[in-house]
Amino acid sequence: MTALRFAGYQPARSVHTRALHALRDGLACRTGGAFTIVVTDSIVAGGRKAADLLAMVASGELDGCYFASSYLASRVPALGVFDQPFQAGPRDAVFAALDDKTGADLAAAVAAATEYGVLGWWDNGIRHISNAVRPIRSPADCAGLRLRTLDNAQHQVAFRRLGFDPVFIDVADLPRAVAERTVDAQENPLTNLVNFDLHAHHRHVSLTGHAPRRPR
Repeated sequence: MTALRFAGYQPARSVHTRALHALRDGLACRTGGAFTIVVTDSIVAGGRKAADLLAMVASGELDGCYFASSYLASRVPALGVFDQPFQAGPRDAVFAALDDKTGADLAAAVAAATEYGVLGWWDNGIRHISNAVRPIRSPADCAGLRLRTLDNAQHQVAFRRLGFDPVFIDVADLPRAVAERTVDAQENPLTNLVNFDLHAHHRHVSLTGHAPRRPR
C-alpha cells in the first residue's frame, strides 16, 4: 500500500477538510486500497502556521494540501485573475472555464513558476467583510478600520483605496487577532466566519461579495 500525506488548516467541519476526506475515501475505493491518503485536518491545531503548508509540500514533508490561490499570486501573476475585486462572474461559467483551457493554462503557469502541481479547483464562497465597530454601508464607513487580509498585494491596494488600513495576518493567528482587537475587521467567506468563531466578536457583517476564494 502506498500512503500519501495531505493536510489543511481548518477544522473537520470545514468544506476543505471534508473534501480531503472525500478525496482520501475515493482514492482508496478506486485503487482497491493500493493507495491511501493520511489526512491531517489542521496543522494549525498542532501549532503550525497555515502558510507553512506550501513549504511542507515543497520540502516533501507533505504530498499535497489546499490553499488560497492568492498566496501564489506574486509568483504566478496569472492567478491574479482570481483577486480582481467584484469580478467573480457567474459560478457555473467560472468553473466551466477552469475545467477547460483557462484552468489548464493556469495550472501550466503554476507548474512553470513553482514546485507545485494543481490537482483541482474549488471554492468555499465569496468573500465578505465583518467588523466589530460599525455597519459598513459606504466607503466612508471603511475609514480607519484595521482590516486583516490575505498576503496579497492586489487585495491590499483595493482595500486601502476604500479607506481601510489593511494588514496581513496568518489565518492561524486570525481568531486571536479578532478576539483581542488587534484588527477591527476581516474579510473571508462566511464559512470561515463560523469555522473560526469570528462571529462571536464581529456583530457587523457586510455582504460585499468583493472577491472569490478558490483554494486547491
